[in-house]
Amino acid sequence: MTPPEKAVHTNGVTLATQAFGDATDPTVLLVSGAEATMDWWDEEFVARLGAAGRHVIRYDTRDTGRSTVFPIGEPPYTGDDLLLDALGVLDALGVLDAHGVAAAHVVGVSMGGALAQRLAVLHPRRVVTLTLMSTSPDGPGGPGRPDLPPVSEALARWFAEPRPAPDWADRDAVIAYFLAGEHAFAGLIPVDEERLRATAGRAYDRSPVPAAASNHWSVEGGEPVRARLGEIAAPTLVLHGTHDPLFPYGHAEALAHEIPGATLVPLAGMGHQMPVPEVWDTVIPALVRHTAPR
Repeated sequence: MTPPEKAVHTNGVTLATQAFGDATDPTVLLVSGAEATMDWWDEEFVARLGAAGRHVIRYDTRDTGRSTVFPIGEPPYTGDDLLLDALGVLDALGVLDAHGVAAAHVVGVSMGGALAQRLAVLHPRRVVTLTLMSTSPDGPGGPGRPDLPPVSEALARWFAEPRPAPDWADRDAVIAYFLAGEHAFAGLIPVDEERLRATAGRAYDRSPVPAAASNHWSVEGGEPVRARLGEIAAPTLVLHGTHDPLFPYGHAEALAHEIPGATLVPLAGMGHQMPVPEVWDTVIPALVRHTAPR
């Protein structure tokens, strides 16, 4: 059965959340990418983690889904607020450790991966383990840090093409808009249009103001923490598509190099995406092993 949603009031906003599995099991906090409601963490994927003995929390970031939305184009918040939102969700739904602190196994994808890095650096007691998916080191290069490979030529051409926003009142047009993006960011694994249409449709139906999610692109990210990735003590897993056109595989190699002891697992053929079903048999066992009690 699908767990009920719970509203969490934190940091001046209300966030829609959902928890799978037994609350006495290790808590896994899923942090989404830009514009993504929690629906993009596929329910079957999350349920399989819950069935493996994990208490899994997903949530709508502000300006997505049923969480608080702000005027379009004028978000009055920063990346640091998104960070505090994640901590607020954890405070409300997580399990306290022996020191009375709500900590979790933090899993972030794309923009959520940047937030997860910041959590591990700035709030290390809150991060039991760290998993970074389809993301990049948070900040510019520097001494001892190789330059990161650029976006693929095909994606650069796609970015350069004029692409008006859809009519946000037209459900079919919005779904087509997101589907076009999925094709642009995909790797070698064929896009499952039926599955993605269903996911985009659920996200649209749960979003009173779907256009508000575009605010994420206007948010200041905060002081980069790349120079401090070497401070991360949480065991770290890096999961990355081998054909990611936005953050080519060299970004994952840089993360694994700069975070002490990090483990890098390639996801064959995947692009810049949420984990697609074709790689679940790699991703889910890796996450279960990584988040096992130590």
